[in-house]
Amino acid sequence: MAHEIQYMFKSKRFVWIMAAVFGVVIMFQYFEFPYGGVVSSLLTAGSPQPPSSSPASLTPPTMMANTIVSAPLKTSLNKPINVSAPNLDHNFKEQSEVSGQKPFVSADNSSTKVIPTVRKSHMRPLRDTVTIPVMHDNSLTKMIPTVRKSHMRPLRDTVTIPMMHNILLHNRASVHSMKPRWSSMVDQELLYAKSQIENAGVNDMITNDDPSIYRNISRFKSSYKLMEKTLKVYIYKEGEKPIFHQPEPVLSGIYASEGWFMRNIQESRHFVTKNPKKAHLFYIPFSSRILELNLYVPGSHSKRKLVQYLKNYIDMIAGRYNFWNRTGGSDHFVVACHDWATYETRKSMDSCIRALCNSDVNKEYFELGKDVSLPETLVRSSKNPLRELGGKPPSQRSVLAFFAGRMHGNLRPILLKHWENKDPDMKIFGKLQKNNTSYVEYMKSSKYCICAKGYEVNSPRVVEAIFHECVPVIISDNFVPPFFEILNWESFSVFVQEKDIPNLKNILLAISYKRYRVMQARVKKVQKHFLWHVKPVKYDVFHMILHSIWYNRVFRVNPII
Repeated sequence: MAHEIQYMFKSKRFVWIMAAVFGVVIMFQYFEFPYGGVVSSLLTAGSPQPPSSSPASLTPPTMMANTIVSAPLKTSLNKPINVSAPNLDHNFKEQSEVSGQKPFVSADNSSTKVIPTVRKSHMRPLRDTVTIPVMHDNSLTKMIPTVRKSHMRPLRDTVTIPMMHNILLHNRASVHSMKPRWSSMVDQELLYAKSQIENAGVNDMITNDDPSIYRNISRFKSSYKLMEKTLKVYIYKEGEKPIFHQPEPVLSGIYASEGWFMRNIQESRHFVTKNPKKAHLFYIPFSSRILELNLYVPGSHSKRKLVQYLKNYIDMIAGRYNFWNRTGGSDHFVVACHDWATYETRKSMDSCIRALCNSDVNKEYFELGKDVSLPETLVRSSKNPLRELGGKPPSQRSVLAFFAGRMHGNLRPILLKHWENKDPDMKIFGKLQKNNTSYVEYMKSSKYCICAKGYEVNSPRVVEAIFHECVPVIISDNFVPPFFEILNWESFSVFVQEKDIPNLKNILLAISYKRYRVMQARVKKVQKHFLWHVKPVKYDVFHMILHSIWYNRVFRVNPII
């Protein structure tokens, strides 16, 4: 009897211990696990749960006036997510043009998970990605990108050009795009191109190019040739004008790069394909400048509408087509020059290749090796983009350094404080008066043209200097210069850190006249890569933008193994 009582006592104590452990586990589950269950959380770490196959868990969206309307979805944070698409296309098709399947959105909360996105690059912080599974008739789960919880990146010391190059090499070696969810012939074509570029030998073709202006001229020539032979781009038809598909409003002015690129790619018979299955890249044809003009409320200091509009567009094409979902958007690209474009696209289009004028490697989520630094070009005449091209020969350039411009940002006032009316060799001004020597004439007559940043790191003066054959002096910490993955900028331009503005003249005088002549000759050589033509020509800025996008895509291809 004593043994039986002792056994019962131990059994009760064991039961109490188990109950206590169970209570602790339940409490830990409530606060810590994202998937609603301890066991399921442990089994599904790092991957979403497949939605239930029960018909009751699937709610088909209702098609109304070109808009997908569905029941509000909730994340595990119990916050509703709007998956409705904007009224972007008058010719809405309920079925996918490729698969012929109608999209169905799961309304089961348990199928919506918060998946941590792991990035190998040390440049980017970890962020949580909220995804919405979309079910089709064949029960393939497709991930529609939604809200990312972004956090401000910590400011760091100045990233110099050599440091940027090291980061680029690091990212090339360690960061790859999302593995495609199913294979395609285009993946093999990209892998072949990558091997050919990596194994490119010394280029022995007869050429007038100066190899010193390129990081690796053999790789560049090989890649460019393969681009011309291989690359096919699909342009989404969705999207209403003027925000989408309308380049005309931005063919002149400082945002002209996005307008000219849009026009040239839309008119291209060589690169554009109507068959998306053959496409290596998918172009999202929107204008960041027109987006701002149409949706931004002046004085509101809020870009929320602009961000949401682009997110809705991505949700729509991801729900309508298979292509975004196959690669997570890593084979899609945008070309946008407005200062806000980096912010507007960093959430819903973060996985895309983004060609951006505002290429700040420090605080604007510009990712070397994925994103492309877009030249900010001031086009004065849309009918003649080459008007006033060129400048005086070196022997007739009497001005050591020139700058003129409005006092945008906090750097330019410092520049004027130290150099305005301080030295006859340094022609440093604010906004030029009408009775003064013209801006263009100064650029044509100066040895060095000061390219000081404004509110953001980018400035049209960089391309203007090259346009007028003046050696650029770039004063903009953390600015990634255009076509950085291809061009050796230190061979034909000067980089001065912002803190060294007081010593600017001494820095320029330390460059020998012989060295200056070499740099100026290289500016003339590289000039062809920054010119817009009414009809695109080989190696011009249109082809260079497209090549850099192609190049980054090729070196991020990651096949299914």
